[in-house]
Amino acid sequence: MQNISSDVFILLSISLHQYHAFLGFKYTAQQKNLEGYVGFASLPNQVYRKSVKRGFEFTLMVVGESGLGKSTLINSLFLTDMYSGEYPGPSHRIKKTVQVEQSKVLMKEGGVQLLLTIVDTPGFGDAVDNSNCWQPIIDHIDSKFEDYLNAESRVNRRQMPDSRVHCCLYFIAPSGHGLKPLDIEFMKRLHEKVNIIPLIAKADTLTPEECQQFKKQIMREILEHKIKIYEFPETDDEEENKIVKKIKDRLPLAVVGSNTIIEVNGKKVRGRQYPWGVAEVENGDHCDFTLLRNMLIRTHMQDLKDVTNNVHYENYRSRKLAAVTCNGIDNNKTKGQLTKVDSVEGMSPIAQMEEERREHVAKMKKMEMEMEQVFEMKVKEKIQKLRDSEAELQRRHEQMKKNLEAQHKELEERRRQFEDERSTWETQQRILEQQKMTLEKNKKKGKIF
Repeated sequence: MQNISSDVFILLSISLHQYHAFLGFKYTAQQKNLEGYVGFASLPNQVYRKSVKRGFEFTLMVVGESGLGKSTLINSLFLTDMYSGEYPGPSHRIKKTVQVEQSKVLMKEGGVQLLLTIVDTPGFGDAVDNSNCWQPIIDHIDSKFEDYLNAESRVNRRQMPDSRVHCCLYFIAPSGHGLKPLDIEFMKRLHEKVNIIPLIAKADTLTPEECQQFKKQIMREILEHKIKIYEFPETDDEEENKIVKKIKDRLPLAVVGSNTIIEVNGKKVRGRQYPWGVAEVENGDHCDFTLLRNMLIRTHMQDLKDVTNNVHYENYRSRKLAAVTCNGIDNNKTKGQLTKVDSVEGMSPIAQMEEERREHVAKMKKMEMEMEQVFEMKVKEKIQKLRDSEAELQRRHEQMKKNLEAQHKELEERRRQFEDERSTWETQQRILEQQKMTLEKNKKKGKIF
């Protein structure tokens, strides 16, 4: 009877809950304060251990005219010889090139490893006619986005290396006369594809007053041309907001790079020696190198990666998907970027549909080939495992066969020894019997006589 009443109570409770849901009542979860220890408070530690074990990736692009100290600044930022005598910087190479080049270095600090990728743009702005000199850079950024999008579409997505460009340091020549048309056009072309941080190169060639005026003029021109540079996030922490405000007030950052150790007042510092004194790299009164290093490496590296993934990559992904699913035309493309579909003006809808069909068939064939490759790889792995297992079983069979043969030989040897001992013992027994019978006969004869 008690079981029946409990079942009825459960049914009534369920019916009441459905009735309330039908009427539009909402049930809110109640927050409970636990008195004992459960253990889910260690989740951040688990995430931390997993992230440290996996490692981190960061891609930094440096763009600017030759001779502005890009290679020196990179070596100063990461305290490593990224560009040494064996591998000089782009401006020190005899053969000039306009191709985008990559350099990778694996750094470890405090048990945390970082795979740093530096993207060089040698020859940028060095030609007499610099029309479309930014196109190889745009193509490189889009190709990395495309590689990541293809990696997301594969069957096996466990290993997805992030080679997307997370930050672009754009070096501005210290002319003191504002931005050049090339600077404006480049940043307008790339400000929706990558996080741009403008830098005033070789700031030790300007006086502090000239540097401040140059900064104000550059920021004024950036606002006038509606160029979107990297937007620093706002947080609830007052200290972080103070640091962010300090960086924003000093944009664009004026930097000086040097790997030369100079002794100043008994203290060794990195800087440049001049007849009038020493320009210290890590002195906040001389340049903004320390602000750049702290922002880029210590405080905002993860935010740069998040903005790249959540904003720039998602914009690229949405444009690509819209171009495939809608009409094959990407209206959000920047000028100078045309596909096969929108390169011909006045294309008929039938021709557009045929082009879309061909692209879709090509993409499906590519995915089919990738799936076949994955399948073949899995089959090869299984066949190799079976062969290894078969070889191991054959080896164990041969070993057991040898052991059995050795045991058989040992048993045969022991059996032969046993037969020899037995025959010897039987021979001795017969001899003893004969001797015994002889003695008995001799005794009987002695009694008779």
